[in-house]
Amino acid sequence: FPLFSQVTCNCFTISNGEMQDVGVGLYPSMSLLNHSCDPNCVIVFEGYQLLLRSVREIQIGEELTISYIESLMPTSERQKQLMRQYCFECDCHLCQDHEKDAEKLAGEESAWKEVKDAVNEVRYPKSKEEWELVLARCQSLLSGDKGCHLPDTNIYKLKMLDCAMDACINLEAWEQALCYGNRTLGPYRLYYPGFHPLRAVQLMRVGKLQYSQDMFPQALETLKQAYNIMKVTHGTDHRLMQTLMDLKEQCEAIMKIQ
Repeated sequence: FPLFSQVTCNCFTISNGEMQDVGVGLYPSMSLLNHSCDPNCVIVFEGYQLLLRSVREIQIGEELTISYIESLMPTSERQKQLMRQYCFECDCHLCQDHEKDAEKLAGEESAWKEVKDAVNEVRYPKSKEEWELVLARCQSLLSGDKGCHLPDTNIYKLKMLDCAMDACINLEAWEQALCYGNRTLGPYRLYYPGFHPLRAVQLMRVGKLQYSQDMFPQALETLKQAYNIMKVTHGTDHRLMQTLMDLKEQCEAIMKIQ
């Protein structure tokens, strides 16, 4: 049990290029970093290689920090997870001020609790039929009374929009996917200000959808936004960054000949 606890407290969730979880790994030196819900560093992966990237200017003597958990959660949920998994409470300024909690839980409580339960029930589908069921469930909630009474900034509705976007992409319903993706960009900008890898990846995904539908001026603008964030969060040598730059160059080339 002590060994299991040590692994649980010190392991890192390994993510792929689109920041989706693919496994866990132990990186002893990185385990020395402390937590903040508003960290000055982020962790991204290149395969199984862990990269620590600073996302703002760090003063001499300032401690390097990362976020151990998903910062999108409201303060109370973040504190519960940190206590449950790491046995401490965070006292960063976001937690002290309960910053953005009102926006995160905006709307009728009964409505977002139903959407929250539905999001928590979704498991990663393995077939087209399962994706179709997920999409139908998302569409039902998003267009029904519950979804209509929640702003897109409500974090559980935002997660539902993300889920619907994923389902549409897997079902090759590109136009629908873009519709859902566009609705996530405002909330992502609100909750992931500055340089955050999740916002960069979301912008890239929306840019790719715009490109696939020949919306080249819009795609180029979106990809440029992704590039400006990703060069900080991932670095210019990262494979995902190379893919982004290739797509951006293709978009620029098409626009020149149109």
